[in-house]
Amino acid sequence: MKIRVGFGYDVHQLKEGEEFWLGGIKLEHTKGAVGHSDADVLIHVICDALLGAANMRDIGYHFADTDPKFKGIDSKILLKDVVALIREKGYEIGNIDSTVCLQLPKVNPHISEMKKCLAEVMGIDTDDVSIKATTTEKLGFVGRQEGVSAYATVLIQKF
Repeated sequence: MKIRVGFGYDVHQLKEGEEFWLGGIKLEHTKGAVGHSDADVLIHVICDALLGAANMRDIGYHFADTDPKFKGIDSKILLKDVVALIREKGYEIGNIDSTVCLQLPKVNPHISEMKKCLAEVMGIDTDDVSIKATTTEKLGFVGRQEGVSAYATVLIQKF
């Protein structure tokens, strides 16, 4: 068996009037993330971590933000495509551990729904998806509610 680990990090600006997608679900908030796609920062870091673990570059390489076909795309579609890419190389997901850094809205009430959504998209058990949330104690761009960031570490394996 071959085991590999990947890491992802992403940031998106928050702006009044935008929709806020996080972990595949829409959160009600006055601000939303800005991006070429639906700007789901959690899905983007999971994609990057999976691609990195499989040595397949990053999300921008596969889904360029200059390509009009990805404008406004649901990031769940990108995640499903990434999982297919790593499976084509013979890898399966072992587990995902992620952290969202966001001052508001509170993420904890939505974690179960996010885990269910992401697990379904990836075809894995919800117990293999860990999502944690933290604020930055009102420090930096996250603390000033100017942006959202996220981190993810994944383990993939080839049997």
